[in-house]
Amino acid sequence: MKTKKIWMGLSMALMLVAAGCGNNNAAVKNDAGTGNTPAAATESPASGAGSGDAKSYKIAISQYVEHPSLDATREGFLAALKDAGIVEGENLKVDLQNAQADQANNLSIAQKIAGDKNDLVLGIATPSAQAVVQKVKDTPILFAAVTDPLDAKIVSDLEHPGGNVSGASDTNPESITRLMNFIATQFPKVKKLGLVINEGEPNAVVMADIAKGELDKHGIELVKAAITNTSEVKQAAESLVGRVDALYITLDNSVVSGVDSIIQTANDNKLPFFSADRDTVEKGAFATVGFKYYDHGYQVGQMAVEVLKDGKSPGDMKVTMQEKLDLVLNLKAAAAQGIEVTDAMKAEVADPGNNIIQ
Repeated sequence: MKTKKIWMGLSMALMLVAAGCGNNNAAVKNDAGTGNTPAAATESPASGAGSGDAKSYKIAISQYVEHPSLDATREGFLAALKDAGIVEGENLKVDLQNAQADQANNLSIAQKIAGDKNDLVLGIATPSAQAVVQKVKDTPILFAAVTDPLDAKIVSDLEHPGGNVSGASDTNPESITRLMNFIATQFPKVKKLGLVINEGEPNAVVMADIAKGELDKHGIELVKAAITNTSEVKQAAESLVGRVDALYITLDNSVVSGVDSIIQTANDNKLPFFSADRDTVEKGAFATVGFKYYDHGYQVGQMAVEVLKDGKSPGDMKVTMQEKLDLVLNLKAAAAQGIEVTDAMKAEVADPGNNIIQ
């Protein structure tokens, strides 16, 4: 029931994302994995349909911005295809579009994709997924790195999406609860937790509200430093120094894109830094409760294989969530931030071989 309420909260906030999406022509276009300008899109029909054992495929990927979690999602997706014998450069052509964190780019990207012939479209992150769902009507669509696909109006039913859309959500509200409990239990001196946040990203706002609710139970205050774009992250992080006892960020694309400056601020001032995603911990935050975005992308890639090779309709495939959560600790970050990693902290890691980063 608690999880259901949180999903409802996520849903109400993400309606604002849908309303904020616009359109312009500043999209950047690359071949996945190469960064090179691709050849012009083919005008021929999708090549995978009905071509026998020598099938080849063409897919389009619309990604909101480049940062470690979204990049890892894309890499995991393509790895799953490769493991199933669908290999980029051999029997797979990938048209990768990057909106460069500008929501206005998403519709122009989606319009371009809708005009091409693809066997499948992948939308990575909520704004990009919303745009392709709005514009692409006759091609299978999968989404990844989407916090709440219901109130983002990407699907209307998680068990039976219907139509041409399905995918995987990258959230499990229990991860926030577990991380806040870890902070309260293992860091009793933390009375104020600093949060750099772009309140124009509703998913970040909802996650912050969940974190605040959990922190209130422990008598810990959440202190926000608001930004409007990635260039303001450094100044916001530095503004929290002297006012808080530790730092935290949500799955906030604007903040994650500029997280290096938060890591530097945390290290310079010996402030424990907690994140909502594993990739940021691998870069230099101390801890999270989460999963690998590569695995998240791989999971969606496996769905793509079912669509491409088995002919399944996304509308018949239920939307999945991330159920395998674990505490992830970065020991080098701990040393840089003046944290003594105790046996009690390590004991909370279920898979220390993978989730205690040396």
